[in-house]
Amino acid sequence: MAPNIFPKEGCVENDNDTSDKSNKILNISGSMTNGRLNDTELSKNVIEDTYKTSSEYKMHIRWFNVFIFLYLHISAIYGLYLLYTDAKWSTYAFTHVLMTFSGFGVTAGAHRLWAHKAYKARLPLRILLMIAHTTAHQNSLYAWVRDHRIHHKFTDTDADPYNAKRGFFFSHIGWLMVHKHHLVIEKGNVIDMDDMKQDPVVMFQKKYFIPLMILFCFFLPTFIPMYFFNESFIVAFHTATLFRYVWMLNSTWSVNSAAHIWGMKPFNKISSSAENGYVAFFALGEGWHNYHHAFPWDYKTGELGKYGLNWSTAFIDFFAKIGWAYDLKTVSEEVIRNRALKTGDGSHEFCKQEKKLDNCKQNMDYNHNINSNNNDKSIDNLIWGWDDPSISIQDKLSAVILKKEKNI
Repeated sequence: MAPNIFPKEGCVENDNDTSDKSNKILNISGSMTNGRLNDTELSKNVIEDTYKTSSEYKMHIRWFNVFIFLYLHISAIYGLYLLYTDAKWSTYAFTHVLMTFSGFGVTAGAHRLWAHKAYKARLPLRILLMIAHTTAHQNSLYAWVRDHRIHHKFTDTDADPYNAKRGFFFSHIGWLMVHKHHLVIEKGNVIDMDDMKQDPVVMFQKKYFIPLMILFCFFLPTFIPMYFFNESFIVAFHTATLFRYVWMLNSTWSVNSAAHIWGMKPFNKISSSAENGYVAFFALGEGWHNYHHAFPWDYKTGELGKYGLNWSTAFIDFFAKIGWAYDLKTVSEEVIRNRALKTGDGSHEFCKQEKKLDNCKQNMDYNHNINSNNNDKSIDNLIWGWDDPSISIQDKLSAVILKKEKNI
């Protein structure tokens, strides 16, 4: 996931660190159509190039960002103390409600709706999710989606904004404290974003992001407890605003870090993404990450996790019932079974139930030599979501679509 909180740093065209003389610049002209990434061959070329240059990358620290994050986290710790010592019960409840609301703006909104096109939403729901996402303040929807699509298209390479191969700290928060790798910038300039440009809600937020962010993320969360609950400024600002804000930042970041390090890999043992129930709990259902990278168009982002560990799915299902969400895309049990048997680590129940663990391990031990010409499933599956031009016809045809659009 892509929580860059600094608007300027979130836009690749504004990043000054656009080249590294010691690195090889990738020639992608032969793999583009209309300036967009559009095929599997490009994914293969990028993987080959980024693995070659990875060790040469030198990170340049953005000290302003470092100090901002240090201040935010110290203030959030103080806010946590105030929440349990000085804050009124109404402020305590408001903080947690707002925390969940803003979280849905990231999970059900920026992530599942806009980044992966896993379902469709009518205008009222898109506006609600835009406000929730702005309250979470993880940069504009446009920048968030762009970075996240790059992450899925080039996972675990130098083109991945929060490359987990660089360690927990980098993938959690460190990537926001350094200049972007030039490949992240290059891919951000050519990844397909036409759908976002055509969404008036997204472009409205992008145009007025600064005043909207100040209003929804900082002013209203502080003002409401002060005006309605007679809370002091110090308590309101440090609890409902800063603690709530930093908590959701770290919940989102944990998907990039913890869910790419710890957990089982029942669908793709090669990917760094993993199934992590702890992350799912704190990130409103986003922790079933190995599944998500295998099937990024599934609106549930996971096979496991009922509503108790996937509140975002419950949120989407509720709005589907009232007609605000529709065309919910998911994956059939047969497709899940075949993927687990073919490329998983043998931990899936399908392997155990059918007593084919040894067979699973043999099937998943496919060639991961990036220089080979084999049709490697790990490369074929490097897509960002439903409308990625590289998604296979088979995946589209086998998808299960719930709550299909009706004219209302």
